[in-house]
Amino acid sequence: MKKVTCCFLLMFFLSAQSYSQTKLGKAEGSLKDNDQKVSRSSNNHHDSDYDDSFVAVIAYYAAEAVLSVSYYTLIESPFEYGNHASTAGITKRPYYTLNKGNYNFSPNEEEINFFRADLSGYYISENNNLKGMHLNLDMRFLKRMGAELDYLQLWENNPNFGKDHLALYSLLAKYYRVRTEKFDLYWGLGTTYVDGSVDEFGFTYGLGAELFFAKPMSLEVNFSQTYINSQTINKFNGLLNYHVKQYKVMGGYEHLKIGSQDFSMITLGIGVFF
Repeated sequence: MKKVTCCFLLMFFLSAQSYSQTKLGKAEGSLKDNDQKVSRSSNNHHDSDYDDSFVAVIAYYAAEAVLSVSYYTLIESPFEYGNHASTAGITKRPYYTLNKGNYNFSPNEEEINFFRADLSGYYISENNNLKGMHLNLDMRFLKRMGAELDYLQLWENNPNFGKDHLALYSLLAKYYRVRTEKFDLYWGLGTTYVDGSVDEFGFTYGLGAELFFAKPMSLEVNFSQTYINSQTINKFNGLLNYHVKQYKVMGGYEHLKIGSQDFSMITLGIGVFF
């Protein structure tokens, strides 16, 4: 009887331990590096020299084709050379001139900037227990290039399991692939650092676009994915921006997937262009 009771208590304790975590605690725990046993199969060393040469030739031409297509897709195709979008300049701010957004086809230097920055801060919330904030610096320069620094801080106050927090720091180098007066689109590569007990850097890529559909409004979407150990961190937001001179007010939705945990959050914030 004592053995049965001890087994029951042990099972109860282990079960309680697995559930006695905040949502942020579970997310952070899932990102930690775990030792994994990787089975390795033996290699077959009896391939012929002819097969190796044939595969090498095919791989060479395939790589050349992929690189050419990738360059035209990600950077610029020959059909775009000389187009207005190819030489579009950065506006001083959205809607500075008529109905133009982030880019301007005009050659008038008084209407364009060689460098522009957007500093934004916004509040995010899933419920009364889980909240957070973003602090974001988005810079554009050399017409096509950009860099983004983002700080994300999350707090959770669970009445059953206590308080928890998690911070993420991201750096993204951007290339604005599509640059028109009403629409622009970028892709980017960078890194994200996860603070706390994870204490790891991960590779990050991102995509985003903004549509200036009616003055003084714009619709913005951004997505990024970070690889940390065997898990990922996904960030997606959709924002409706209201522009007033060099300022903007924004609201929308943000979805986060941090390791094994999903967060659906509302967003509200302000920003300034300089």
